[in-house]
Amino acid sequence: MKLDISKSELDARIAILRRDISELTAQATRASGAAAEERLAARIEEQQSRLDDLLKQREAMEEKTG
Repeated sequence: MKLDISKSELDARIAILRRDISELTAQATRASGAAAEERLAARIEEQQSRLDDLLKQREAMEEKTG
């Protein structure tokens, strides 16, 4: 997923995803029941994938700008 956004916007999105992952992890530790745990694990995995994509994009952006 490639987005044409500024570095500051990219950093803001990265911060939001990190906060979301942290909150989901906290929810997962309090969750009871296999269904709830599986749902939270899937959401964490999805958010982590999005974060990884943004981090790769930021790395590529930094390589271009030196």
